[in-house]
Amino acid sequence: MPRPNFTAVAEFTFEGFSIFGWQPRLILFVVFLVLYLLTLSSNAIILTVIFHNHQLHTPMYFFLSVPSISETCYTVAIIPRMLSSLLSPQHAISIPDCATQLFFYLAFGVNNCFLLTAMGYDRYVAICNPLRYSVIMGKKTCIQLAGGSWSIGLSTATIQVSSVFSLPFCDASVISHFFCDIRPLMKLACADITIKELITLLISLCVLVLPMVLIFISYVLIVCTILKMASAEGRKKAFATCASHLTVVIVHYGCTSFIYLKPKSQNSLQDRLISVTYTVITPLLNPIVYSLRNKEVKDALLRALGRKSVS
Repeated sequence: MPRPNFTAVAEFTFEGFSIFGWQPRLILFVVFLVLYLLTLSSNAIILTVIFHNHQLHTPMYFFLSVPSISETCYTVAIIPRMLSSLLSPQHAISIPDCATQLFFYLAFGVNNCFLLTAMGYDRYVAICNPLRYSVIMGKKTCIQLAGGSWSIGLSTATIQVSSVFSLPFCDASVISHFFCDIRPLMKLACADITIKELITLLISLCVLVLPMVLIFISYVLIVCTILKMASAEGRKKAFATCASHLTVVIVHYGCTSFIYLKPKSQNSLQDRLISVTYTVITPLLNPIVYSLRNKEVKDALLRALGRKSVS
């Protein structure tokens, strides 16, 4: 129950990186801004190249373009306000705006988790059932997998935001983070949050552990198939096909699992620094390891640049 004498909070402020001095914050601002602009530009390039090149209208590149859209929206929901708070640490955010940010952060974040699972399934079919790949991974299946990921993301965000913002917030108004996240917000509530924490843990298990298990099963089957290949060149090509996806999976799930599946942490600065990995670095890592290192995407990009330069 809320305390009998309390002052209801109408807005929050982010602690963010305010413990650092002006110069370190300015350096962080420049670094994060550059990474943010690189993320936006690289995702825009990938989407443009895939959209205009009909040879890339395949399931594999469909599952490269959809995460690019999701990652762009994900970073837009978090990074601009984080950059603002680096320059103006005491800048306030209203409760409705905080709820909106949390909603989009969760919706796109959970969507990314299940899109990684869908991409793992795509790699499994491509390597383990190559002759039936075009049949199994038809247009309808791709849309259903992407639509299912979006639906899970929106449903999870709706449940979590409703759960968190049904709590009363009073007296304390400084969020020990650089964006509106679940655990830092619940710490500010002046009510028993045991049930809310249980709900958060169960949802975290569903959206993190379940996809990881499915991806693990996919890769066990993939590795078994690759090891049976007679050609060393074929094995090398198959491993290379999976390497990019596996790299992003390890970084993404490693960081998010550390934050959401561990016991309560007293080191909020450490949590913030780890959160930078999956909110700033991983969205840039995705287009680089997935597409900009992909030969077909690079060839399509060079052809596009060649046409422009000629014209």
